[in-house]
Amino acid sequence: MSGGNLVWETPWALGLLALLPLLAWRLAGSGRVAAVRFPGASLLGSVGRPVRESWGRARMGLLLLGWTGLVLALARPQLAKDLEVVKASGIDILIALDVSRSMLAEDFTIGGQRASRIDAVKQVTEQFLEGRPNDRIGIIAFAGRPYLVSPLTLNHDWLKENLKRIRIGMVEDGTAIGSALASASRRLGENTDAHTRIIVLLTDGDNNAGQISPNTAAEAARAMGIKIYTICAGTQGYVPIPVKDMFGNTVYQQVLVTVDEKQTQKVAEIGGGKFYRATDSAALKSIFEDIDRLEKVPIEAERSRHFRELFYWPLSVGAACLATALAWALTLGRRLP
Repeated sequence: MSGGNLVWETPWALGLLALLPLLAWRLAGSGRVAAVRFPGASLLGSVGRPVRESWGRARMGLLLLGWTGLVLALARPQLAKDLEVVKASGIDILIALDVSRSMLAEDFTIGGQRASRIDAVKQVTEQFLEGRPNDRIGIIAFAGRPYLVSPLTLNHDWLKENLKRIRIGMVEDGTAIGSALASASRRLGENTDAHTRIIVLLTDGDNNAGQISPNTAAEAARAMGIKIYTICAGTQGYVPIPVKDMFGNTVYQQVLVTVDEKQTQKVAEIGGGKFYRATDSAALKSIFEDIDRLEKVPIEAERSRHFRELFYWPLSVGAACLATALAWALTLGRRLP
């Protein structure tokens, strides 16, 4: 929404302000002739003139100000605000994040410091959300089974808060890729209005849990018109994973992690999307930027203008000035006949 602009509904009325000099001249020259003349009127006039002239100038000022206020009110000043409402893009995106124990492996970096896979993924996912404010986006986390982090929503601030709360170990360990895809497809299928529906699957391991194979889940998603992008994160082989020793200190264990790239490539192929491999933070960020570029649609916006009436302000001032001038004329300003 842009800032407010002052506009006039009936600007022709402002031309009446041109009468102010004529009105001032007429008021300055007006006045009743004294009903009784004294032989020494010059002396008496010099005594009363300062107060009388002061009252006269004040009364004239009130009348002129009152006239100005009424003219401005007649011109109907308004505060106009342009409102732009952006429609949703018509793209629904469900991000499926692997939160198995291997995602604790610290083979990524954030700000030059060693970081875990899950922290790097959450940071890049948040940046992805910020770049797509007009898409409905949801998040499913999965390990041995999937669970819903956030349904599809346009409230990305709330979505990012839920993303920050994702932790390793919230469900039993494992990597149920097929179940995660099936759950994501079911969530996307609940809304049939979206023109494009996408699953972004991010995992660092093999499918070793759940009752649904990844290929079967991908075929079901394709039948529903859902596109699948897959990302394999992390390096192959032994990776350092932090654990607590018997004294509560953090130590690192070298754990063997294998990634079935062929499987995730097949899922992306079936789903009509694209397969990516991310072995560091820069590659992961580049992948999300690529997906962002591939899935763009023109955004429609509705523009409208809202008006707030302001005429009552000059009307109130003008009426108050005229009322004060009238009251003055009927009280302190009265003369003897």
